[in-house]
Amino acid sequence: MQKLILLALVGLGAQLVDGSLGMAYGVTSTTLLLAIGTNPAAASATVHLAEIGTTLVSGLSHWRFGNVDWKVVLKIGVPGAIGAFLGAVVLSGISTEVAAPLMAVILLTLGLYVFLRFTFQGLPKTQLGKPLRKRFLTPLGLIGGFVDATGGGGWGPVGTPAILASGRLEPRKTIGSIDTSEFLVAVAASIGFIWGIGSENIDFGWAFALLVGGVIAAPIAAWLVRHIPPRVLGAAVGGVIILTNTRSLLRSDWIDAPDNVRYAFYGVIYAAWAAAIVYSVLQYRKHSSEDAEIIAEAEAIAAGGAPDDKDKTPANA
Repeated sequence: MQKLILLALVGLGAQLVDGSLGMAYGVTSTTLLLAIGTNPAAASATVHLAEIGTTLVSGLSHWRFGNVDWKVVLKIGVPGAIGAFLGAVVLSGISTEVAAPLMAVILLTLGLYVFLRFTFQGLPKTQLGKPLRKRFLTPLGLIGGFVDATGGGGWGPVGTPAILASGRLEPRKTIGSIDTSEFLVAVAASIGFIWGIGSENIDFGWAFALLVGGVIAAPIAAWLVRHIPPRVLGAAVGGVIILTNTRSLLRSDWIDAPDNVRYAFYGVIYAAWAAAIVYSVLQYRKHSSEDAEIIAEAEAIAAGGAPDDKDKTPANA
């Protein structure tokens, strides 16, 4: 019972992050399942079964808050489902000894991407309003779906930053559309895993616990997406993923690092993680202040000009 309660809390926390950041439910949940010794294919299957419910509720919640672009959902979701089914079949055929460190590498890579992207770049907002083409979304969906199934997560880390980097869809609609389209990915991946490893190898109790936590968090996250700074959240979540999967790799048969080496790595990661969070907070505050100044100046101009405008010369205006 304690483990089920813990899994429900993991699902709740992961969905809060995923629904407000557009990524990391699968990566976070799978990372923690692997940390307690779950078979890689079974861990990914368990998470994807839970995601059928969480993504459905999350998608509906985002739709209610106006965070979904349905054209993007279909253009990326359908190829994503195809990629997820293929990825599930591939992972099901790999032995646990090979799959565990391989999945840790994939998750570590995704964690590094999330960590660096959101710590140093934040969210780009250029070229808003321009259409997202099929030739961009189709291969993105195929790759994202395949990585998501084989890595136990990755739909958000692949899809969300790529669409945000295009600058063509505002952040809240990017997050809402990725979360909504993930329903198709979760269904296809679950079918692939059941076909590949059989339903008897999946712990449906664990999947249900993750589902309960995720369903509770989904509508809250859809509301929070307008209020929580994604830059700070991305740095925090990326650090968790990096630390956990570095631990898995260093303890695996591939490396089997001695204790002193592992602890040295952990110390460096903790220090970099803390510095990244502080930097992200400072950058968020800086840009928030700049945006507030721009808005204040625009409002002053619209009202007839600020009092100080008369004192400015062309050289210092």
